[in-house]
Amino acid sequence: MDFLELVKARQSDRAYDKNRLVEPEKLERILEAARLAPSACNAQPWKFVVVTDPELAIKVGKASAGLGMNKFAKDAPVHILIVEESMNITSLLGSKIKDKYFPLVDIGIAASHITLAAEAEGLGSCILGWFDEKGIKELVGIPQKKRLLLDITIGYSLKPKKQKVRKAKEKVVAYNKY
Repeated sequence: MDFLELVKARQSDRAYDKNRLVEPEKLERILEAARLAPSACNAQPWKFVVVTDPELAIKVGKASAGLGMNKFAKDAPVHILIVEESMNITSLLGSKIKDKYFPLVDIGIAASHITLAAEAEGLGSCILGWFDEKGIKELVGIPQKKRLLLDITIGYSLKPKKQKVRKAKEKVVAYNKY
């Protein structure tokens, strides 16, 4: 599959086969793709907490399903939690000078690498930003002072691929001027 086909195939999967575990070698390739993601000034301002224990995955999934959102998360056999870590001094100075918080961009890039790598492995994924942060931190031992930014669910999808609906190219792309 070429890259554009991979991007077209990748979707936010919200139904997983809870009885089918993700093979460790597939998960390791996904994590290597995340580890190799680029970041501002090579700061790598992340830590990936990988939840594979079935009982813990259900608990994390329930914490991600708070207020009725993300009910499917309890069936995901893997949760990759992305914790924001400190920037290096170069990235910190650049963030201050340019008034741009680079770790959020960097973590977004890493999340994209994770989801595309999962798709390449034949797995579904969904990036979650709505969850009980305090509850998940307690479940997996993330220090309370750290920011848990994303929970990426990974597993074998139970639903077929959908046709993507996107804005027309001319609405989102401009050449040489706005």
